[in-house]
Amino acid sequence: MGSRYERLLKLEEKALKEKIPLPPEQVPAIEKANPCFRERRVENKRPGELLCQDAFYVGRLKGVGKIYMQAVADAFGSFAFACLHTSKLPEHAALTLHSEALRQYEKWGLEVKAILTDNGREYCGREDRHPYKLYLALNDIERRRTKVGRPRTNGFVERFDRTVLDEFLRPAFRKKSYESVETLQKDLDKWLKHYNYERPRQGYRNMGKRPFDTVKKFIKMSPKKVD
Repeated sequence: MGSRYERLLKLEEKALKEKIPLPPEQVPAIEKANPCFRERRVENKRPGELLCQDAFYVGRLKGVGKIYMQAVADAFGSFAFACLHTSKLPEHAALTLHSEALRQYEKWGLEVKAILTDNGREYCGREDRHPYKLYLALNDIERRRTKVGRPRTNGFVERFDRTVLDEFLRPAFRKKSYESVETLQKDLDKWLKHYNYERPRQGYRNMGKRPFDTVKKFIKMSPKKVD
């Protein structure tokens, strides 16, 4: 199998399926390789119960400047959303949540109950002034924060960031010269469709299922189109 990271994830999957004991030296190796392992205490009964959000620095585009990605990943089955912006403003964090994540969950007939973020300025501020916190309050969404000084406790979305970097961003920048955020976003959207609807995922939550497979059985019966 490809990388050590992939081999460790496969070992974890095999141990869970076949109930085999892991050697003592393998457990810390798996914990280090898979940030999601640290989130196992987070119990989720359905999609939307806990979404994880993070701002990820993508790089610089010539003539545009710095590019950041607002990423949102569901802790239940890793279904994810991502939008590119030229800054880390609270408005961008709220916009990604509103236009991408919450809109899709509304189509599915599923409620979003809580959001987990780090302590960045785009997510933290005065309750009565901060755009992101006001948006969560207006939509009755519980806000949870990672431990101060330990941003990597938001492992679900950080694993997604790593996947985007390895499987989309690095290959994309090697093959193509991007001159606008819109062009890069268009290609990112195509990759997200593959990630969510076509690509099986390993790990203890998905166990070889596509992210959308973990959502389907929870979608309420309604005349709304499921996509």
